[in-house]
Amino acid sequence: MIWIVPTVVTLAVVLTGIGNAQPWRDELATWSAASRSPGDLVRLAGTIDAATSPYYLFMHAWVVLFGDSVTALRLPAALAMAATAGLTAVLGRRLAGARAGLLAGLLLAVLPGTSRYGQEARPYALASFLAVLATLLLIQATARPGWTRWAGYAAAVAALGLVHLVALTLLAAHAVAVLAAGHPAGRGRDDSAGAAGTPARRDGAGGGPGKPVLRWVLALVPAALLLTPLALLAREQRARQLGWVRTAGPDDLTALAGGVAQSAVVGGLLVGLAALGAARLGRRALLPGLAVLLPVLLVFAAGLLVPLWVPRYLVFVVPFGCLLAGAALAAVPLPPALAVVALAGLLGLPDQAALRRSHEWPRSATVDYRGVARIVADRQRPGDAVVYAPRESWLFLDLGLAYHLGDRRPRDVLATEDQARRGDLWAAECAHPAGCLAGADRVWLIVAGRRDEPLAAVPGAKGDALRADFTVERVWPRPGLTVALLTR
Repeated sequence: MIWIVPTVVTLAVVLTGIGNAQPWRDELATWSAASRSPGDLVRLAGTIDAATSPYYLFMHAWVVLFGDSVTALRLPAALAMAATAGLTAVLGRRLAGARAGLLAGLLLAVLPGTSRYGQEARPYALASFLAVLATLLLIQATARPGWTRWAGYAAAVAALGLVHLVALTLLAAHAVAVLAAGHPAGRGRDDSAGAAGTPARRDGAGGGPGKPVLRWVLALVPAALLLTPLALLAREQRARQLGWVRTAGPDDLTALAGGVAQSAVVGGLLVGLAALGAARLGRRALLPGLAVLLPVLLVFAAGLLVPLWVPRYLVFVVPFGCLLAGAALAAVPLPPALAVVALAGLLGLPDQAALRRSHEWPRSATVDYRGVARIVADRQRPGDAVVYAPRESWLFLDLGLAYHLGDRRPRDVLATEDQARRGDLWAAECAHPAGCLAGADRVWLIVAGRRDEPLAAVPGAKGDALRADFTVERVWPRPGLTVALLTR
């Protein structure tokens, strides 16, 4: 029952203030997709976000059952992160002993990154849970082979790929561990964990040295059949999906620990403890060590060639780093080890507080959709219209207002086809803005960024039409946005 304390502690931490920070742009995309019908989701997957479409389908069912409040949208991530901490403790016990497992789970619980991604309506917490689950099932399947255990592993890998394709880089670590487990030189003379963290079989039931490898390959076949079409479709959408990502550089690699931990200080502490734990575990560190290093190196190498390096894509390696850190702490008596865990929590408190105010990263990039919605709601009149500039932006200006105001928002006068019908994350706009604006006497203009002259910031025919027929009555600057009321 070693999983109980880390699970409960993590759940308590991530549920604290879970609804405080307003949904940021990626969560608005989740809400927009989850609010659509399954047919509309299939159409969306054909245009953009194919890699995330299985998660969106899950969230659609969740929203139908539990609603779309901020807390409801984030609750699956909170539950997944709590379960991840519990499984990390179980995996740690298997590889490094009960004390190491307990400390690993508790360390994961207090990381600011655990709260960050346990309070986000995105798939990273689910990916972390499935990554640890798949690794634990792999150890069980190689230790005591049986078709039910390998089937469980196959299902976990398939689910991991459906939730987060990048997390399949974890399979590189699994491959090395399986090879080590199946090679006679990789087994110890005692009954302790071998290279894959599995007890050496003495009864001959495991078969020859190649049997674990063959079983592992066969277990991956269903996942490959299921995920290959999804991966190919996602590859076709890469330019549009990741056009905002730059190629990786050495500085990105050094900043990764602080990025996934959401605190440079805590991330540095975690790396140091993990290195000590790897040295202490020796051969038993092979699987958790490679589960951290190989996904990072593979994604970084790919990121040198194509836009792919996004630190949060690698959040799923953090539990394995905590496992190694737990092994280091297990070398000392429990009270000082718990004191180190508490120190990590204290060092992360400023970041814990900050992420409960805003989910934007960096924090200076906060976009106050809720504040804009409040301004519009308090002052709008029947017949008012709203215009967004720019429309096709990753800030999702229209989704931000739609989430907070729903049907109470002003008429989107320039929209000719909404996101669901278009099968996209952005609505289509009127080709002739002057004609579409003809029936509006008051227009709420929402512009990205802080603008002293918001009308001047609107480009193209849209800006020309607004400047020709409207004047600015009042401007409200908000973090990341500017709201202006225009009158004819």
